[in-house]
Amino acid sequence: MPIAEFVHLRAHSAYSLSEGAIKLKELVKLAAKHSMPAVAVTDTGNLFGALEFAGAAAEVGVQPIIGCQLGLSRRSARPGMTADPDQILLYAQSAEGYANLLKLVSKSFLESDAAQAPQVDIDAFEGCSDGLIALTGGPKGLVGRLLGEGQRPLAEAALDRLQALFPDRLYIELMRHTLPAEAKIEPELIELAYDRSLPLVATNEVFFSDEGMFEAHDVLLGIAEGTTVSNQNRRRLTREHRFKSAAEMAALFADLPEAIANTLVIAQRCAYMPENRKPILPAFTSDSGADEVTELARLAGLGLTKRLTVAKFAEEQVYIDRLAFELDVISKMGFAGYFLIVADFIQWAKNNGIPVGPGRGSGAGSVVAWALTITDLDPIRFGLLFERFLNPERVSMPDFDIDFCQERRDEVIRYVQQRYGNDRVAQIITFGKLQARAVLRDVGRVLEMPYGQVDKISKLVPNNPANPVTLQQAIDGESQLRDMRRDDETVARLLSIGLKLEGLYRHASTHAAGVVISDRPLDQLVPLYRDPRSDMPVTQFNMKYVENAGLVKFDFLGLKTLTVLAQAIEILKRRGIELDLERLPLDDAATFEMLMRGDVTGVFQLESSGMRDVLRRLKPDRFEDIIAVVALYRPGPMDNIPSFIARKHGQEKPDYLHPMLEGILKETYGVMIYQEQVMQIAQVLSGYSLGSADLLRRAMGKKIQ
Repeated sequence: MPIAEFVHLRAHSAYSLSEGAIKLKELVKLAAKHSMPAVAVTDTGNLFGALEFAGAAAEVGVQPIIGCQLGLSRRSARPGMTADPDQILLYAQSAEGYANLLKLVSKSFLESDAAQAPQVDIDAFEGCSDGLIALTGGPKGLVGRLLGEGQRPLAEAALDRLQALFPDRLYIELMRHTLPAEAKIEPELIELAYDRSLPLVATNEVFFSDEGMFEAHDVLLGIAEGTTVSNQNRRRLTREHRFKSAAEMAALFADLPEAIANTLVIAQRCAYMPENRKPILPAFTSDSGADEVTELARLAGLGLTKRLTVAKFAEEQVYIDRLAFELDVISKMGFAGYFLIVADFIQWAKNNGIPVGPGRGSGAGSVVAWALTITDLDPIRFGLLFERFLNPERVSMPDFDIDFCQERRDEVIRYVQQRYGNDRVAQIITFGKLQARAVLRDVGRVLEMPYGQVDKISKLVPNNPANPVTLQQAIDGESQLRDMRRDDETVARLLSIGLKLEGLYRHASTHAAGVVISDRPLDQLVPLYRDPRSDMPVTQFNMKYVENAGLVKFDFLGLKTLTVLAQAIEILKRRGIELDLERLPLDDAATFEMLMRGDVTGVFQLESSGMRDVLRRLKPDRFEDIIAVVALYRPGPMDNIPSFIARKHGQEKPDYLHPMLEGILKETYGVMIYQEQVMQIAQVLSGYSLGSADLLRRAMGKKIQ
């Protein structure tokens, strides 16, 4: 099939929240299907999907054009009057253009009033327009709006200003969606273009894939505005706002073939794609002025000496050797700074009386982390492996999951902002999707179906937050839904629209724990967003793509249990009882008697009714039993609980599968519970290195056969 002679320059993906109804993978597949060599995403005011789009387009052999429909402040708006900003379309031609686009989009969020749509003043383009191609924005652009208002002299002045800001990079945009506003200004736009030797370009503003999506998209706009389909005064689009073929566009602009040809010219001029960066960490400056590797070795050595002195370990050399091994791996992988940064803010929290968790996840396997008081679990005593956390055979960033007292977590984040700079620390964005139940309720409301009927239908969709059921799965698995769809046209319409809208992004919010810290102002690496509920900037890229952009994520989790423990210690202190959580004995008989009875209300991870029943049957009498039962009490491993209990009480003989495995599985009575056991078995039975065994463990965890 010959290459199409038109490319779409104005597509709104699902990241145009509650407005665009095309997912990025669907968009690039449409471009490939229509033999278009390139396609642009110009989401409303944001770059949420820029990196995801670049990757998805490259996968199908389509050139991504990174763009944005930016809001331009309306100076003519009277004081106190909030007018929608004008539109301007910007595309990155080069790395410099992409960097300027990041700055402008960040500025539009961070410097706009909370009540306004994100926007920038035209002066913001001064010194920030190089490497960017601009389109005037059609009837909703600055020039188009002024022409529509009959203000030709002001429109000409605005066009002169834009031409000066974007020399040889400004195009006059023509749109034909059968809207009166477009037809009204088109003759004057063409005249202005010819008078000033400015090129024309034809666009079709794409919000949905094809005519079959028109009704569903119309309902989506109703959901966004909280209105109903019968409301005549709501926002509406036309059937023309779909992904049209090159032939349709050529026929539509048959009188202006140059406007079609210029879409390819812009695509050729924007042959830039952002590339993934390696992790960038802020430099950690120590009081001694030593380099990071030297400072880490010094602090870890001092910390280990302190740990070993307090607890008087017999096998000190084992700890010293393990510390040396870990320091060697950490320094060779370039992560000394990461450990120092984490240790610094954890020690600041502890010094300021903010409760910090003892450590969990794979980071608890590091002696260096234990020595630096990042974690408080002795990894050698509990047989935890460093390779599960950092593996030289699989270079990826270390990732500590750190719990702070829920009420004082924000103080730690503020300390990090002060230490590294407010413009270098941000939270990470997340996107809420229209899930099966929610989409039915929203669509039902917009279609004005009776609340009771919609409620009854949505309750037929199983509610499983951990593993959400899709609407199609619910229909396949529930005969009542299928019967209602067959017998009632309104239910059939509800389900049909729901299936089309399910999975689209509804809103943006912030990740519960993720924070990024950079060595430079963040808007040099990622676009920034403002969450109305937070006074801290937020990245416009989600967890996966901030890492692709070179940013390192730190988890600051708020844990209610730590707050409860802190309050309990304070209450005891008032009664004259001093308690140090770090020195609590792990072999207290009275505590185990309490656990055996199932008296565990308020005990972290042990208080569910199912867990209480397990504890009564297990009768734990050592700390290792608690560790095992917490690991086993989850879907899949739960099937091993009866066997584990029977083996503990001698009612069933342990099965070690092979004599060589007895040493690894003895502690858990032959039941394979821990990921460390999987790694050790691969090492003992098959000669894997622990690094290779970690790769096997990951593959097993992701069920990669």
